[in-house]
Amino acid sequence: MNPNNTSPVEHKMIRETRVAQLAQTGAGTPMGQLLRRFWHPVALSREVATGSAKAVRLLSQDLALYRGESGEPHLVAGRCAHRLTMLHTGWIEGEEIRCMYHGWKFDGSGRCVERPAERHCREANIRIGAYPVHEYCGVIFAYLGEGEAPAFDLPRKAVFETPGMLLFQRKEIWPCNWLQNVENSLDAVHVSFAHQMGKVGAFGEAITTEVPALSYRETEAGICQTAVRGGSQVRVSDWTFPYGNHVNIPGVDPRDPWTEVSHWMVPIDDTRTMRLALFATPSTTPEADSKLVSYYHGCEGYNSADHHDDLFAGKYPTDPLIRLTSAQDYVALIGQGVIADRMNECLGASDVGIAMLRRILTREIDLVAAGAPTKAWRRLDRPSALFTEAGPQVTA
Repeated sequence: MNPNNTSPVEHKMIRETRVAQLAQTGAGTPMGQLLRRFWHPVALSREVATGSAKAVRLLSQDLALYRGESGEPHLVAGRCAHRLTMLHTGWIEGEEIRCMYHGWKFDGSGRCVERPAERHCREANIRIGAYPVHEYCGVIFAYLGEGEAPAFDLPRKAVFETPGMLLFQRKEIWPCNWLQNVENSLDAVHVSFAHQMGKVGAFGEAITTEVPALSYRETEAGICQTAVRGGSQVRVSDWTFPYGNHVNIPGVDPRDPWTEVSHWMVPIDDTRTMRLALFATPSTTPEADSKLVSYYHGCEGYNSADHHDDLFAGKYPTDPLIRLTSAQDYVALIGQGVIADRMNECLGASDVGIAMLRRILTREIDLVAAGAPTKAWRRLDRPSALFTEAGPQVTA
């Protein structure tokens, strides 16, 4: 029965449009408007030294990220207002950035403060886009929406702010849409298959290969996913709107404590995703800490996209954890295409989390389109308890 009295062809066209909207990121799209209501990771802190600038792209916008001589980061439009040269190719003067083409200079609010060749003209009415930034635990976040930015709260986790934790950050850029990366976070079944491919590492050994019983519920922050294997192994992940996932992973060595990690599947644009992760593991002994630091630093430069041909030929990295799990996810997600063809997929009962995610995203973009308030997403106050077994509980 068709309540809207549309023909099958019209119904298909409407569905195609709705499905396509979910993957879009541009400012003029419903999803792009929704995404711009949140803080987004834009770079690792270590990527921008004091007095330097770099080009970044977020939500299909080209931007210039620079760190003033005070050490404060600033984010402005990617091109000079004059002749549209990329601003990051210029240089920093105090807290301002000067274009290398004709010397136009802009402050952190986007205001043009000097045009050397225009000696008798005012600069006060010339502006470029400028955006709030917030530095948190080695990650620079940005807000691209209109009006005042919301409080920086939703991305935070108590574990990252707990004394005695070792923090590690890493990122990869993959040539596919952000949404299939997000959907992978809400697909606990793939752990029993994809993370057994090539080589079974620490993650594959810790999580049994039994297909889990799944349950999902919407929370004030996003979606809580629970996967029960064998009736005794319970793995819980807290997915945070619009694309963050917080989970617990085993240590590199079986004797290491488990590590909490937040993964953010950041939309660069419709065809590229920055997968940025922040890890927190308890400090134990100087020797163990040194070993972990060395391992994570060694993983910093690994990007699965650089090993595409080898990975699709079944040549997985010899690594116990970070590089291996990345490679396994890369093959699964890039194998879906640049943007997954959701019109021709065949979902099953085990995809209940993905179906819930799509319903929530559709609900929220419909509210944006209607000019109605969206859900007031807020950080979970409860402590994480992400992995339990019949024996002692592993908390995170």
